[in-house]
Amino acid sequence: MPTYNEETCIGALLDSLDKLEPKPYEVIVVDGGSDDNTTALAQRQNVHLIRSSKRGRAAQMHCGALEANGDILCFLHADTFAPKNLVQIVEETLSDNRIKLAGFRSIMTGTCHQRMTTWHNRIKTYYAPFIYNPYRTIFKGLRLLFGDQLLFCRKTDYLSSGGFNPEMMILEEADLCIKMNRIGRIRQIKTKVYSSDRRVAKWGVIKSNIIFVAITSLWALGVSNKRLARFYGNVR
Repeated sequence: MPTYNEETCIGALLDSLDKLEPKPYEVIVVDGGSDDNTTALAQRQNVHLIRSSKRGRAAQMHCGALEANGDILCFLHADTFAPKNLVQIVEETLSDNRIKLAGFRSIMTGTCHQRMTTWHNRIKTYYAPFIYNPYRTIFKGLRLLFGDQLLFCRKTDYLSSGGFNPEMMILEEADLCIKMNRIGRIRQIKTKVYSSDRRVAKWGVIKSNIIFVAITSLWALGVSNKRLARFYGNVR
């Protein structure tokens, strides 16, 4: 779990992970230098807290993956809540050796039920890879999964693919999907996870989804990660 100033979310999330049945082998929080109470709240829980020297979700998640002792990795954002039977679902999904990476259906919640954004999150898993590479999408099972979908995979597959690129500041999950699809299939399962709509609420539904379409499409058309990160960071 990558964190940076997540004191409003992390307590409730860690409490929910403690109630999973069966329980996960370990919970790793990789903090990117929070100056609020994030790390203090994490230390109160039975988690492995790592302080990353490099900030950024890709760098932090890669750091956590390398430190993990388990055979299966789950990449969870601090504002996304997993189903109680997460461990069982993950194990059953990865019992199919053809599947190298998988993720859930993300439901946006918070200020209101974000039906449009939830629907868009579901379909961009399919249209974005088609723009990027129609052949791999149709014949090789390429899908693009994103952070609020709670990605999971075997650690051996993660390492053999190359894993997250620590230098990327945006769309690091899409990059991972491309790598993992070279060694197997990617699957979006029907089970739901629930993610905060805080960014959508800040920007508004229409503006948010236009931005998401623009970012994903520009990435698929080959715009550099640095330019995309600057564009995303300048959005107000």
